[in-house]
Amino acid sequence: MECSYIVNMLTEHMRFSSFFLRFLLVFYLVSLNVLTAQAFTGTYGVDYGRIADNLPPPASVVTLLKAAKIKNIRIYDADHEVLAAFKGSGIEIVVGLGNEFLTDISVAEDRAINWIKENVQPFLPGTSIRGIAVGNEILGGTNMELWEVLLPAVKNVYNALDWLDLAKVVQVSSPHSEAVFANSFPPSSCTFRDDVLPFMKPLLQFFSQIGSPFYINAYPFLAYKSDPEHIDINYALFEPNEGIDDAKTKLHYDNMFDAQVDSAYAALEKVGFEKTEVIVSETGWASKGDEDEAGASVENAMTYNKNLRKRLLKKKGTPYRPKMVAKAYIFALFNENLKPGPTSERNFGLFKADGSVAYDIGFKGLVPSSATSSLLSFKGIGLSNPLVFTIAALLSLILTL
Repeated sequence: MECSYIVNMLTEHMRFSSFFLRFLLVFYLVSLNVLTAQAFTGTYGVDYGRIADNLPPPASVVTLLKAAKIKNIRIYDADHEVLAAFKGSGIEIVVGLGNEFLTDISVAEDRAINWIKENVQPFLPGTSIRGIAVGNEILGGTNMELWEVLLPAVKNVYNALDWLDLAKVVQVSSPHSEAVFANSFPPSSCTFRDDVLPFMKPLLQFFSQIGSPFYINAYPFLAYKSDPEHIDINYALFEPNEGIDDAKTKLHYDNMFDAQVDSAYAALEKVGFEKTEVIVSETGWASKGDEDEAGASVENAMTYNKNLRKRLLKKKGTPYRPKMVAKAYIFALFNENLKPGPTSERNFGLFKADGSVAYDIGFKGLVPSSATSSLLSFKGIGLSNPLVFTIAALLSLILTL
């Protein structure tokens, strides 16, 4: 009798232990997925565009980003010099697979494997590549051929990462512009365009399966520029204003950024993806523009980016998704003097080419803006020398003590 009792106790203990071990294993795998599948640390990042001929070298940019304590960046290609420079920096990078590669990548998985072997795998794990943005603003654009190949390209890139055992390390995404929406005001009314939806829905389905967020480029500046007579500039700049009320949801919005994010959430919910996270892949404000570009000024750019940074650092959600912490990449790190288009396109930078801040939003930069000419002349002693930027950073810190 006693022996039988002991046997039963041991059996029950073994069953519990087996269950507990399985539970721990599942918990570990889930935790591992959460820890490795995310491409964004914190809530604040910056887009590192490089369509310019006067920018500091990548090694100096690393120094600049560290001085500004910026931990997330996006680049629009997979430039090897940039990726090598960021080795050991701890700064997390999303690389871009350019629109010009999509057709070729969509044809066969082995082409995606070759691209990743050449542009991603050799730099891991030293360089913290956390994501691949497949194309940029494809759906809603004018090239219908790219609409057709976007999903096959995305699938091939993901399958290639999976084949190389990198799918849990590098996230796959594809940023969209506001052009994918039929309307966005009020936020609850937002829907995807009818012509976009047949391409967007299967893309969202695949991203839902692999746990990728929905990336949207959201610019209150562009909205205000297009209709300055009817949009309150303070509403666009996070300044005190009456705001708007969404009659359907009974929610109040005191800034356009939150409204644009919630518009994306509303559109996603209408097609069955209410659990998909929205991340803003680009947002910013131009510090200079043409005569017909309302709102483009240093003062407005400073106000928008300073207030946006404060808002993101609060780590809170939006009125419609209060538990989904808002995250955004700010466009852009530098002014890009070779970008085509209106003047505003070349004037979104937070920093000047010499490493000083373009305007004060709380960053120190590598050298105080007021002392750029008297402290160091980068042109005179070599802009491309990373040591110059390191010395400037030390001097900047000394001056602020």
